[in-house]
Amino acid sequence: MRLVHNSLHDEVAGQLRERIFAGELVPGMFLDEVRLAQEMSISRTPLREALKVLTAEGLVRHEPRRGCFVNEVTEQDLDEIFPVIALLEGRCAFEAAQHATDGDLQALEELHQKLARHARARRINEYYETNFAIHETIIALARNRWLAGVIGDLRKIVKLARLQQLHAPGRLDQSLAEHLAVFAALKARDAEGAEAAMRTHLQRQRGALRELARAQPRRLA
Repeated sequence: MRLVHNSLHDEVAGQLRERIFAGELVPGMFLDEVRLAQEMSISRTPLREALKVLTAEGLVRHEPRRGCFVNEVTEQDLDEIFPVIALLEGRCAFEAAQHATDGDLQALEELHQKLARHARARRINEYYETNFAIHETIIALARNRWLAGVIGDLRKIVKLARLQQLHAPGRLDQSLAEHLAVFAALKARDAEGAEAAMRTHLQRQRGALRELARAQPRRLA
């Protein structure tokens, strides 16, 4: 179907981004401009602009005289990103504890109940989606657009690897316990406790990914 949005390259970037997150366009894959343009019924100009957007986000890398490739998240990337995102999301939890209304906490409680159901059923993909929604909700409750903007950029890169950590032995139950600890602090309006719990949660995510990479070194380039 032909795309007709005024900001065509933004729509193209959005579609490619979703295909990357869905695993249809895998890390290291060459992005054939001719084939993609034909598939999307567009010219190569908006496609190239879209690839520039994704390159700026870190999802795509451009190699001179070779073209564009889906980016690969390395262990060094994760070592550098996770401490930063743990600090930032920890601060979001701190500010969310100060700003959340009773209605906000009720909505978060329902999300956590859903999270627990997915954990018990071992539905990893559904768990991840709900987990992502909880993080997004807490970021929004912080009401800090600067934090939200920086975290959003980092999360696009981390999203390429974060799902894998839930496959580490025992990680699903551990992740749920960590989320419940964050939520308990939020309900208690304990800003410092919420910040510490969120930072621990993110740091343990990195630890789970590291263990998984050691056990299966080919999972992460």
